[in-house]
Amino acid sequence: MSSDIPESDWRRFKEVRSRLLERFCGQILRKVAASSQSAEGNAHDWYLKVFELINERNRQMSHAFDDFRRSTAVMQLGIMRRMKLLTDEDIVGFSEQTRTRIEGIESAFQ
Repeated sequence: MSSDIPESDWRRFKEVRSRLLERFCGQILRKVAASSQSAEGNAHDWYLKVFELINERNRQMSHAFDDFRRSTAVMQLGIMRRMKLLTDEDIVGFSEQTRTRIEGIESAFQ
């Protein structure tokens, strides 16, 4: 089976991907702001927490958003779904075939 998705799903993926990348970055920045304002520790402790957070989220971002190709779109959508970034509302516009494949990827990693 080809890993490519229908043209309409590819166009939808590009739109959704952009929105989810923005959503994920916003989540990261809010978490960084909260971590850097912590009352515990000193500036170096805060820096280490933020550094660790950024490194971990960067790995997650890489898995979900790098390697932007039509042949990797369904896998990326499954990863985004597993990360709770891709909501039911986001997934509605995809074909039944693509939704089924996304759900299969999501459940395989749980």
